[in-house]
Amino acid sequence: MRIGVVGTGYVGSVQGVILAEFGLDVICMDVIEEKIALLLQGKVPIYEPGLKEIMDKNVAAGRILFTTDVKYTVESSDVIFIAVGTPPKDDGSADLKYVLEVAQNIGKYINGYKVIVNKSTVPVGTAQLVKETIQTVLNERNMEYPFDIVSNPEFLREGKAVGDCLKPDRVVIGFDSDRAAEVMKKVYDVLYINETPFIFTDIETAETIKYASNAFLAVKISFINEMALLAEKVGANVQEIARAMGMDGRISPKFLHAGPGYGGSCFPKDTKAIVDIGRKYGEELKVIQGAIEANEKQKQRMVEKIVNRMNGVKGKTIAILGLSFKPETDDMRDAPSIDIINGLVKNGARIKAYCPQGMKEAKWRLATIEEHIQYCENEYDAVQNADATVFITEWHQFRGMSLQRMKDIMKGDFVFDLRNIHVKDRHVRTMFNYCPLGRN
Repeated sequence: MRIGVVGTGYVGSVQGVILAEFGLDVICMDVIEEKIALLLQGKVPIYEPGLKEIMDKNVAAGRILFTTDVKYTVESSDVIFIAVGTPPKDDGSADLKYVLEVAQNIGKYINGYKVIVNKSTVPVGTAQLVKETIQTVLNERNMEYPFDIVSNPEFLREGKAVGDCLKPDRVVIGFDSDRAAEVMKKVYDVLYINETPFIFTDIETAETIKYASNAFLAVKISFINEMALLAEKVGANVQEIARAMGMDGRISPKFLHAGPGYGGSCFPKDTKAIVDIGRKYGEELKVIQGAIEANEKQKQRMVEKIVNRMNGVKGKTIAILGLSFKPETDDMRDAPSIDIINGLVKNGARIKAYCPQGMKEAKWRLATIEEHIQYCENEYDAVQNADATVFITEWHQFRGMSLQRMKDIMKGDFVFDLRNIHVKDRHVRTMFNYCPLGRN
């Protein structure tokens, strides 16, 4: 069996490489020539720990190749994964134009039985839309080829995507054809025989599972973030609150870490998309809408926290440590740092920023205020002569920073620890005007 993966972003590149690692022959295709050129040079277009090593191994073994030729990919593949982006429209709904472009090309070049797998995060009804699109093109060709559509949502965490693909918590297969289900068992044979939990269900349920999962996690994050805001006002400790809550087996400790807000490619987009789906079907999803609003509030509260504690930031230099939305990724999509930096600049601050992987993307995402931002070589370069340091993303190297060195080279003494990474250091409060999140 040969697998085609259309799209080489975070999902497609990892999916393709890991399927090759499972022993399958894989074609990774993308219309963006620059991405394919990098892959052909042995370079991964994204930062994802462990991915390049596995890719190099499978390229050397001849199990994976990269191309911009969609005709070759469709004609040569038995199973075609659609792993292109579904960016949000202005109203929050998912834009399916890239998915439908792939469907049109499949209809144009299909030459035998194929299983078409929706790997992209898509709203309910997309499988049927893809099916209709392919069939319409086939009708225009006056051709008849059998094909099936499968919904196989991804549950990858950026920074841990390789491990999530090799050892997933579960694999969801939405199908309406027994033949397609058997094909997918063969695709995931390595996981299937190792007793990874599989959920075989109808397509509409599979399409909803992805959104429901991400929306629930976003709600959980927004909940603990609001508890952090409350804890500061009542004198409580949000970390102890979260620890006690997490001991309850019904709740679990995961995603109960207070911070400046969620970001990334999934939670902001998927929460808005499922709210839009509910709206279209006449069901207002108030809990999820509340999480969206709470997340926006959280980022604004971080700006207010800094400005108020410093009695204004006009003309002051703020060091920002961590730009990507989470550690171990270069992804800046909807990162809290964007809103916080914009808010501080609006209040008159000058920014010195450093992130191990996020600065390349930050430079174009923050291009409109670039004259107010200095991008630095390392964390110590960023804090030098700064009036305040703000920890936004909890990269491991920030946990190991020398507080004494920070104190010696900073101009001011404000430290805003929005991830509470130094909160257990018994010296930090005596050395700095230290401001953790959700506790005194």
